[in-house]
Amino acid sequence: MPSVPQISASERERILDTYPAIFHRSFMQRYGLFVGAGVILAYLIVCFFAFNIGPAFMQGRWDRASVYLQDWYSWRAQPRLRFEDDGTVRAQWSTRGQYPADADIDWLQPTQSGGYSVSYGSQNDRLEVTPSKVDVYVGGDLYTVNISQDAAAAPTDAPAAIIQDGNKVVVDYGFEGSAEIRTNQVFVQRRFMGWANFFFDTRSPFWGRSWGELGALAFAGERIDPERSNIGYMKDEFLGNTVWQHADIFSKLMQTLVMAFVGTLFATLVALPLAFIAARNITQSRPANWFMKRSFDFLRSIDMLIWALFFTRGFGPGPIPGIAAIFFTDTGALGKVYAEALENVDDKQREGVKSVGASTVNVNRFGVLPQVLPVFVSQSLYFWESNTRSATIIGAVGAGGIGLKLLEAMGTNADWDKVAYMVLLILMVVFLFDNISNAIRSRLIGRNHH
Repeated sequence: MPSVPQISASERERILDTYPAIFHRSFMQRYGLFVGAGVILAYLIVCFFAFNIGPAFMQGRWDRASVYLQDWYSWRAQPRLRFEDDGTVRAQWSTRGQYPADADIDWLQPTQSGGYSVSYGSQNDRLEVTPSKVDVYVGGDLYTVNISQDAAAAPTDAPAAIIQDGNKVVVDYGFEGSAEIRTNQVFVQRRFMGWANFFFDTRSPFWGRSWGELGALAFAGERIDPERSNIGYMKDEFLGNTVWQHADIFSKLMQTLVMAFVGTLFATLVALPLAFIAARNITQSRPANWFMKRSFDFLRSIDMLIWALFFTRGFGPGPIPGIAAIFFTDTGALGKVYAEALENVDDKQREGVKSVGASTVNVNRFGVLPQVLPVFVSQSLYFWESNTRSATIIGAVGAGGIGLKLLEAMGTNADWDKVAYMVLLILMVVFLFDNISNAIRSRLIGRNHH
């Protein structure tokens, strides 16, 4: 094993004197990382108690959150089985209208006694509903819920799936659905995978047809409407779906894209010349530089959402407030970025153009702009991509677009499948624009580099 070379005391003192910053570090240099981690940990602990994070998690309705999540990828049929005075049961449907009025529903069948039989996936889990009692089958075992004028009463030996909740009884079949048995009705929730009537609503002649039948009608079948082809008819029925409102959603999505594009374009066109005034090496006027930079700070310091609220008050709901909000915010942000890029240009190219007697406009046109144009375009493309997402948010406060449509669907608390549909559309558009923007920026930066 080789021996470690030893240094003399004088050599050691010389090294210590030559490199004092290395061997005589301050307390923060030695322990700054641990101090910073401790401060952050203490801050998080204070926030935990100050904002009551623990009780908030304990009191959260996680069961309700689970139901909302299931509503994103499935749908619920919700008939109310009302008890009539003549001893019969009448089915009343919600406004979503998943079935035609005269539809034969396999899981909801009338019985000879004037009631209804509701099956939840199999005959082992079902309800037999009459005005005086409801026979509840859980795993094939029968439990009778008796109904009086005062309350619905669960049996004493009821399993965990049957819950007495005040004067009503709740039956939980998991994902398959549930039922609330009350004194005057049974509120049924029956869940299925997928989105109900996504392509055609119940009034359409294509509703309920299989993919094979639709394909045969599209390419070989006789025309249902003599005035148009079956494919054209299908397209019209899809866009005119009264439940999903595809045409309106696509229109609002295009409105959002227009808001993002026009707002970013106007901001680019205005910020470009103003940035030349803000750049100190381009405009030799300190007051003009200061005023323009402070103007940029003012425009970008006010959040886009605040601008949208302000313009919505002035112009009313629609795309104009959204375009104005994006324009004002991005003018400030792009102006600052452009000005900083101009202040870092190579002055040799400017001086070369200036030496041939070119005017100030031509000096900036041929000596400055070619250096910064790829950066300007790259930044504008990035803001355009970002504004595609931002336009959805400002649309929710009244600026129009798909954001407002999204807020309306969330407000009903029953159209979470439609919310998921619009979120997926927004994600696809954002991914598409992100790839387009990245491809263009890569070409510009690569071309400029070479």
